[in-house]
Amino acid sequence: MNRTIDQAWVDEAWSKALEKTRTNSISIGAEFPHASQGGKYVLEVPSWWTAGFWPGMLWQLYAGSGDEGLKAVAERCEERLDEVLDGYVKLDHDLGFMWLLTSVANYKLTGREESRVRGLKAANYLAARFNLKGRYIRAWNPWREGEDNSGVAIIDCSMNTSLLFWASEVTGDPRYRHIAEAHMDTVLEHFIRPDGSVYHIVNFNPETGEVAEKLGGQGYAPESAWSRGAAWALYGLALAYHHTGKLSYLHASKQVAHFFLTRLPEDQVPHWDFRAPGDVGEIRDTSAGSCAASGLLLLAGLVGESEAYIYRNGALRITESLYRNYGTWDNPGEQGLLLHGTSNYPEDRNIDVPLIYGDFFYVESLARIKGAGPFYWE
Repeated sequence: MNRTIDQAWVDEAWSKALEKTRTNSISIGAEFPHASQGGKYVLEVPSWWTAGFWPGMLWQLYAGSGDEGLKAVAERCEERLDEVLDGYVKLDHDLGFMWLLTSVANYKLTGREESRVRGLKAANYLAARFNLKGRYIRAWNPWREGEDNSGVAIIDCSMNTSLLFWASEVTGDPRYRHIAEAHMDTVLEHFIRPDGSVYHIVNFNPETGEVAEKLGGQGYAPESAWSRGAAWALYGLALAYHHTGKLSYLHASKQVAHFFLTRLPEDQVPHWDFRAPGDVGEIRDTSAGSCAASGLLLLAGLVGESEAYIYRNGALRITESLYRNYGTWDNPGEQGLLLHGTSNYPEDRNIDVPLIYGDFFYVESLARIKGAGPFYWE
């Protein structure tokens, strides 16, 4: 390797994240934060797609510290999600984000049978969203009257397929894995461009499976390069290779990784869209950086040593910059860990604010560097 880990820095970063999260756990408790406004996290309903990231971060820090207080809050969050799981009507493709980081995390760490059953319920609901003709997992439900998104698939779901891989592993039933692989094969065919950039949304004809259109979604334009979408793809494809050993997933993950790393600005933290023009293109998204960093660290462990340093050093550069340049360690008035996240620029929602998933992946990246697993996607 051409760079060694500064263990003192990593331990310092971990300690500060742990300390701040302990403080936040008292004020936030078993709630579901999303974006910080005015220094405090806005709390969402349990059915919101980000509901798993706060308890997931608590589980990750508990695994590395043994802090029973963090575990207790995470378990209460998991219990509160029962109303969503059993209520059914608010469930969509984000079942993985929600139950991998709560119930599957709990099961992996404690062996709790009730958590295993919750995870399997969620996996069954996710599998039921599979469209056989188009070989994709449907994204959203029609949340507004007259809306039809039955043909919509999104790159974010690359991460959610890990719930299906897990379900096959714990049950011995290959059907979950078959669905996950079929969806990821569709990602390879329709979402990844030749240069390694990524489409956010592909709309299929739900009756025939033919591609109807490709949309910009949370990126600047249909043919732009939304950075968090690239991070979802990079990480999700690496996970798919981890679970299956299919080299096509590994090659695509590396392709996206090279696109991502070669377009980072000087401080190594990505702009929200790599192809957005002018001043709009200067806006950062720390959540894309932290998610990509964790994916890059996984990727580094899946390839030979001769190329692993590319991905590992890229992840180290991103994570160190997040710690030194974007952290809130000296600001007790801010609950978020990382500043300058961008949630949804086209809809003018939560721009230049801390985001709970950015915080989660930052902590997960530190845990990967420290070897403080397990990691619940795996």
